[in-house]
Amino acid sequence: MRVGIVGGTGEIGEGMAMRLSRIMDVCVGSRDPGKAQETCDTCLISAKERGIDCSVRSGNNQDVVRESDVIILAIPFKHLKSTVEGISGWEGKIVISPVNPMERRECFVYTPPAEGSAALFLQNILPKTTRICTAFNNIAGNRWRDISSELEYSVPVCGDDAEAKQIVMDLVNQISSLKAYDAGPLSSSHIVESITPLLLNIARFNKMKDVGIRFV
Repeated sequence: MRVGIVGGTGEIGEGMAMRLSRIMDVCVGSRDPGKAQETCDTCLISAKERGIDCSVRSGNNQDVVRESDVIILAIPFKHLKSTVEGISGWEGKIVISPVNPMERRECFVYTPPAEGSAALFLQNILPKTTRICTAFNNIAGNRWRDISSELEYSVPVCGDDAEAKQIVMDLVNQISSLKAYDAGPLSSSHIVESITPLLLNIARFNKMKDVGIRFV
């Protein structure tokens, strides 16, 4: 299985690429293929320093969707529509949304679109055969990039396609010490997405770092 990361040059996308490329084939995409290659170079250098194999290649976002079985959308909500609509070939693909619509005002506020969540917004603009799941919403970007540390978090996964959801949960469970949990249908994604501004507010007002969730 090849995993593609659309927007793989930001902090979250690069961190995901660094971790995933050590356990499976990864394709990193960007509107700027040069930036995608920079992420790949970072992955390769980091793996080489630790004597670990790494399977990663770069391309533009269209390459990622065409060549991957599972696509992670590591992009801000404000760029979601323009990015997705500029790419073809989504039919039948498993798409993972870690996207959290929010704004920073006096504190961080969840600001979902009219559909109710980023995931349902995606469902509205992608082909009907696209298999959308929500996952990885509540993990900070710097934690992804801190490759020497374990990710000991719980990951709620929402989706309407049972097979796709299981594939995504299996993927989650291969990464560091993450533990996937079935969080229900895609319509429940707003609950998962809204946890992120809550975590950011807790971290900010309590002078904490890397606040996450863990079910015990």
